[in-house]
Amino acid sequence: MMLAAEAAPELNVLDLAMKGGWIMVVLALLSVFGIYIFVERFAVLRKAMKRNPYLLDRLHDNIKDGDFKSAINYCTSQNTPISRTYIKGIKDYNLDNVAIRQALDNTASLEIANLEKGFPILSTIAAVAPMLGFLGTVTGMVQAFWQMSNAGNNIDITLLSGGIYEAMVTTVAGLIVGIVAIFAYNFLVTRIDRLQNIMEADIISFMEIVNEVKAEKSAVAAAPVQTENPTIPVAEPATTVVAGNNVMRSTDYVN
Repeated sequence: MMLAAEAAPELNVLDLAMKGGWIMVVLALLSVFGIYIFVERFAVLRKAMKRNPYLLDRLHDNIKDGDFKSAINYCTSQNTPISRTYIKGIKDYNLDNVAIRQALDNTASLEIANLEKGFPILSTIAAVAPMLGFLGTVTGMVQAFWQMSNAGNNIDITLLSGGIYEAMVTTVAGLIVGIVAIFAYNFLVTRIDRLQNIMEADIISFMEIVNEVKAEKSAVAAAPVQTENPTIPVAEPATTVVAGNNVMRSTDYVN
């Protein structure tokens, strides 16, 4: 009767992670923090990229009618980066076009900077996590060799191999956290670049509206005023001048 083959031990990832030491705790915290930043920024950017196709048409009508208050209130109700940028342009409408464009660009830059909150932390996690993993490996190797040296002549290969694979756990974890953080960071940066291009195109469209309205008002102001009843010269009756015995008559009518 043959004995059943002994089942090979299975690699338990959770138990292996627990043997990684305190660095695994730090890596776990970094991963949770990185996931939070990515999800929160993704939601913010998704909302920021929503566009109202009727926004510019509404602003064109309000600015043309001189109803700047309604235009500002409508932009405020939209509560998007581009609508907040338009508010600055509407408030500076009476300035020259160069100053308006500069104000729009500055406001858009501030809006983009506000959307990039948390990006430096995410990039730091991507860079630090692998380094922490290597640190855990090095400290684990030091501990394994220290235990081996204390064993004296009773060196067991399992003591060394066990310490090594436990130390390598931190390297694997650090690389996983770092790689995921890099992908998340680059994805968000790509979304920011796309939003910048959209805002640049919208700013150009807004400036076209401003130029059009100002040109129309300038043309109306420069046009000559036409009166409804122009003055018509009235003919004057002829006059008679008596000088002594001579009678002099002017022309029949003098204009």
